[in-house]
Amino acid sequence: MTSPLLDQIVNAVLYEGYILYPYRASSKKNRRERFTFGRVYPKDYSDSQKGVEPYVSQTECLLQARSKAPSLNITVRFLQPMWREAGRMSIGKKTSFQVVPELLVDDVLHQTWQEAIERSVTVSLGPLESSQLNRASSPFFFAAFSALQPIPVGSGATRAGIRRRQESLEGIVEVEAAPVSPNLLKITVRVLNQTPLNDPACSDQDAVIMRTFASTHTILQATGSEFVSMMDPPAEFSQLAVQCKNIGTWPVLIGDENRAQRDTMLSSPIILYDYPQIAPESAGSFFDGTEIDEMLTLRVLTMTDGEKVEMRQVDECARRILERTETTGASDFLKLHGTMREVKTNEEFFNPPKPLRTVRAGGRELRAGTSVRIHPKKRADAIDMMLDGKTALIEAIEEDAEGHVHLALVVDDDPGKDLGFARQPGHRFFYSLEEVEPLEEASA
Repeated sequence: MTSPLLDQIVNAVLYEGYILYPYRASSKKNRRERFTFGRVYPKDYSDSQKGVEPYVSQTECLLQARSKAPSLNITVRFLQPMWREAGRMSIGKKTSFQVVPELLVDDVLHQTWQEAIERSVTVSLGPLESSQLNRASSPFFFAAFSALQPIPVGSGATRAGIRRRQESLEGIVEVEAAPVSPNLLKITVRVLNQTPLNDPACSDQDAVIMRTFASTHTILQATGSEFVSMMDPPAEFSQLAVQCKNIGTWPVLIGDENRAQRDTMLSSPIILYDYPQIAPESAGSFFDGTEIDEMLTLRVLTMTDGEKVEMRQVDECARRILERTETTGASDFLKLHGTMREVKTNEEFFNPPKPLRTVRAGGRELRAGTSVRIHPKKRADAIDMMLDGKTALIEAIEEDAEGHVHLALVVDDDPGKDLGFARQPGHRFFYSLEEVEPLEEASA
């Protein structure tokens, strides 16, 4: 599926966090906290960090064949950081370039800023054999680049310039389609950053980010087959869906939910629901998902003239935000303030099952008020050690979203046990059925 909706969602994910409020290059937030989503680091750096920072992004999902020759098209997209450096030039026998945070030339502000270049790598796989392992891979390489654009200043030998430079990137996209049941394949897409990085550069965060795949995400498009929702898989596929391992990303269905389209998935470092949409009230991206459009619009409007000059000179993204905000009308503000939408009711959500009144453990029927002795087994923290062997009353029997039963216990010799029966934190302790021993006596 290729559609405006897919492009909107993909671009929103790709550029989320690219530039943050207050949208100025001088802001510490924009110097250190950008490109935070979907980073795939060079393997050398990941090794130096003992694997804490990943050098691989992995997507796993399920694909159900609907024809004899299904196929798969994978597109990996990410941003490559690129420096736009403002500097002073000295031209003589040997040209020198001194980078500075900003330069004012003929009343035009030029600032050092980290821009980004969109990169994409495509891998096709098919026709797929639903009874055997299918594999494909695509190594890629993007060369280093540097270009200097002089900005003459007066008639002297000292000049200003803008230099744009990027480092080389090297990696590979690996795709695998493995049969897991009749007409069902588990799809695995791995994106590995193999860009070399020497030891001194591993301690230089600027050097690391220049060799990092930022905002890495994957688009999976199928022909003659359908993806299985990873958020709400059919009951027959639920166990297989749980076994899928996603590293730094999460796949969701993209398309028209009313038509139950299942031929496209977006695997994003930002967790979305199936069938995400861009709110029609949004006039454009603010790139800062930690805020809301109305608040950011009002904040931009309160900027001083000097702050707006700096914002306008950052790059085209910041310039569009400023120009759009300054032309926002009263009716547009009302749209940003809030909109009521029809909510699809989920009977199970709005009418949850009735709470459990009794359960069986140790050959006994347990209910609220039953006396038990605590024997922690699953954990070994200080509180468990302190409560081991203590007697307690069951205050409630609760079931979590995964169907596991937990007993809410109030310890008999707790001076604040009245707070426990009032369900106050710190005086109720939760244990599973195998961690309690029912006692003979029971009190109501």
